Amino acid sequence: MHLVHSMAYVNETPWHGLGNQLAPHQPLDVWAKQAGMDWRIESSEVHFVSGSAGASLGSIHAFPDQKVLYRSDTKAPLSVVSSRYQVVQPESILEFYRDLTEVGGFELETAGVLKEGRKFWALARTGQNTTLKGRDRVNGYLLLATACDGTLATTAQFTSVRVVCNNTLAIALGDGAGAIKVPHRSQFDPQAVKRQLGIAISSWDGFMARMKALSECKVKDDAVESFLRRVLTYSVAASPDGHSAVNDRALKAVHELYLGRGKGADLASASGTAWGLVNSVTEYVDHHRRARSADHRVDAAWFGQGASIKQKAWEEALKLVA
Repeated sequence: MHLVHSMAYVNETPWHGLGNQLAPHQPLDVWAKQAGMDWRIESSEVHFVSGSAGASLGSIHAFPDQKVLYRSDTKAPLSVVSSRYQVVQPESILEFYRDLTEVGGFELETAGVLKEGRKFWALARTGQNTTLKGRDRVNGYLLLATACDGTLATTAQFTSVRVVCNNTLAIALGDGAGAIKVPHRSQFDPQAVKRQLGIAISSWDGFMARMKALSECKVKDDAVESFLRRVLTYSVAASPDGHSAVNDRALKAVHELYLGRGKGADLASASGTAWGLVNSVTEYVDHHRRARSADHRVDAAWFGQGASIKQKAWEEALKLVA
């Protein structure tokens, strides 16, 4: 079963191949319905039963420091959180984009729900794009996502999508902070986040310049193997000195993508270049890395270990240009 419980999109089928297709420029309430985001998170105090034995029901007590969050439509429980936890509603994630799409030239492209409603997101195209070496197009996006189970702060993040292979890569800002995160201890203030993003929107120019530099940086064969070894490592939990090991299966798969099996690997921008190396890693993470379901794949590629691997590939590739 796909745990991307529900999703909607316009234009091309998204990289994970799931969802309900919409005509462009739909109102937000249509998005909410088709993306499965037309419900609210309700909360209730946690109660427990004490001293129940056999047929007799014990007494019911409240546990006021915690509350249970549940879906308004199905009443399905989502999580137990502290009473101080600030909920961000699914509608708030879509509403964030209202002025951006109506006056800012953005276009909502996908939105949906992960993990039965515990995580939800929307992704809009910013209108920024570049084409490397005349053929390799990369578009800019803004991703806004949150979770109600403690696994993700409300996060606004600029992201790029390479058209030829649908690979996604977070756009890191110069100071190393690639995203604006609002922890659930604080109230989510969409206008404050947009003001912070206003500073960050210029990061596309720096990102574009770095992509161009990577596409012009030829990589010698012996440097490819060592690059992949630096990126595709994982820490060995049992080792006392924090030792790490190389994921050989991943290394072989990524190397094959780089050598020509990857989508767009034969383009002048990618063939034998540092940009090609980055995209062999992003394609592996987004499309080939083992995942229990499409839901887990999206989650890892955007928010989890997959996102970390992609970030490491980007940082290591920039060292090749330096």
